[in-house]
Amino acid sequence: MIFTPFERMVAWRYLRARRQEGTVSVIAGFSFIGVALGVATLIIVMSVMNGFRAELVSRIQGVSAHAAVSVAGGGPLTDYAALLDRLRAAPGVTQVMPVVEGQALATVNGRAVGVKVRGLEVADFQTRPIVGRSVIRGLSDLGEDGVALGFNLSRSLGISAGGNVTLISPKGTVTAFGTMLRRKEFPVYAVVDLRMPEQDANLIYMPLPASQAFFRMGQGVSAIDVFVSDPRDVDAMRASLEAAAGPGFTVTDWRQANKGLVTALGVERVAMFVVLTLIILVASFNIVSSMVMLVRGKAASIAILRTMGAQRASVSRIFLLAGASIGAVGTLVGFALGILLTVNVQAIGYALGQVPGIAGSQMLLFLTTLPAIIDWSEVTLVVALGLFLSVGATLYPARRAASMDPVEALRHG
Repeated sequence: MIFTPFERMVAWRYLRARRQEGTVSVIAGFSFIGVALGVATLIIVMSVMNGFRAELVSRIQGVSAHAAVSVAGGGPLTDYAALLDRLRAAPGVTQVMPVVEGQALATVNGRAVGVKVRGLEVADFQTRPIVGRSVIRGLSDLGEDGVALGFNLSRSLGISAGGNVTLISPKGTVTAFGTMLRRKEFPVYAVVDLRMPEQDANLIYMPLPASQAFFRMGQGVSAIDVFVSDPRDVDAMRASLEAAAGPGFTVTDWRQANKGLVTALGVERVAMFVVLTLIILVASFNIVSSMVMLVRGKAASIAILRTMGAQRASVSRIFLLAGASIGAVGTLVGFALGILLTVNVQAIGYALGQVPGIAGSQMLLFLTTLPAIIDWSEVTLVVALGLFLSVGATLYPARRAASMDPVEALRHG
């Protein structure tokens, strides 16, 4: 839509504050601030949530692997050397790791916690993403029978590196006197902090041979963990690994293994976007209010313009331009403010840390450690949404101004 110089001049004069139109100017100002803050808040929150989601997903993928290949129908996987070679040769595969997984009961001095035991080759434990660099106490070399405990689990059991933990397997040994529970004491070589409370509270790592012996799996393993260069393209990854594994094997990707959490993240993201969009929507309603009041206040002026030859479309464009200018400028200011604060969110967190009473808070730690990732497609959507709502809010007042009867307006004026 092209606006003539005359329409731009009149629209600007209508937006200028005058004493008798002070209320209109105040409402228009609040509308501008509301749109700007709504757009900025939406950009900042969505970017921070992107960073949170990326960090959480990367840790999920590091702990649970990008995909796991197991025997179709369950059961141990034996003679898997050829399978490892085929998986390593698949496009995009960076690491393959045989693992043993099982449930056990960990006890220390009368304290007992149900745990998930994961057996890995020591070299795989050290090079596994997230896990290898999460050792905060002890050694990353688990030796022949050493174990690594999650940080929260070590606190629950009251033990750290250098102590011993007894594991009891739920699968007992059948004897002439009944079923005897298998139990064995393991030295604690390390404590890992995965920064995932649920995993840290019940996860134990141990060398692969020790886990095979403890769960009596012989030379078999539970599955083959696979890591790829690009885990985001889940469908392509699954197709590639299924082709490499061949018939008789099942591929479970990281999204399937953590379906509940991934679904919750998606729902929370959409819900947050909808809730924050309401801020822009409320500001848009303020634009409607200010424009309706402006049309009522300018009834006589509109009538004079019509009697001087102004067309209905021209009058409509004048008020459309006046209202849309508030929302458009507010959207652009909000865009600039949102990007500026998002880029400097960690610096802002550090600055707040110097304020007495705020330093050391969990929210401050969150701001200073979590990366904010700007998704430019989302930013474009937010800006487009701000402009759309702003322009849409002016359609009714502009149409009302264009349909005003000049005779009636002058008579009542």
